[in-house]
Amino acid sequence: TNNLTIIIRKKMNWFFITLGYSGLAPKAPGTVGTLVSLPLGVLVLMYFGSQTLFLATALISIIAIKAINKYEAQSGVHDDKRIVIDELAGMWFALSIAPAVMISSSEIMIWENGFIIQALLSFALFRYFDIAKPSIIGRIDREVQGGLGVMGDDIIAGFAAGISSALIWQGLLQLQTLL
Repeated sequence: TNNLTIIIRKKMNWFFITLGYSGLAPKAPGTVGTLVSLPLGVLVLMYFGSQTLFLATALISIIAIKAINKYEAQSGVHDDKRIVIDELAGMWFALSIAPAVMISSSEIMIWENGFIIQALLSFALFRYFDIAKPSIIGRIDREVQGGLGVMGDDIIAGFAAGISSALIWQGLLQLQTLL
């Protein structure tokens, strides 16, 4: 039974860090993981609000760092591309910043509230920052080892995407009032 427990824990850890096995996608696992994360984050925003999404993401990030450290110690592989829990953290941090409003499902498609626009902008900007790795994002990716390195660049990319998305949306609103 001890061996069975170890096997079950390893499988649960793999399920978690691959975000329900979405990281096993043969092409672009990071994008697939982000696509899986987007609607899940939107649901949390709709029903529980931005503070809950932010705090849940922080908790998941802490757990993920430990889970990734365990995986890397066992496998010897740093930043396995199949690990996409970091994409969830980045996407959810972006969503908790940009379209951070409590909104009912009937109001989502209303253009004026900007929810869908900001969510899609957050997705696109997060993928850009995660792939291009400008500035501190790239430095964290290159220099920080273990789970903190795997999670850290995506967390910062998520914050950058959320702030950028919110600024772009506010700029569009200001432009609209001028026209």
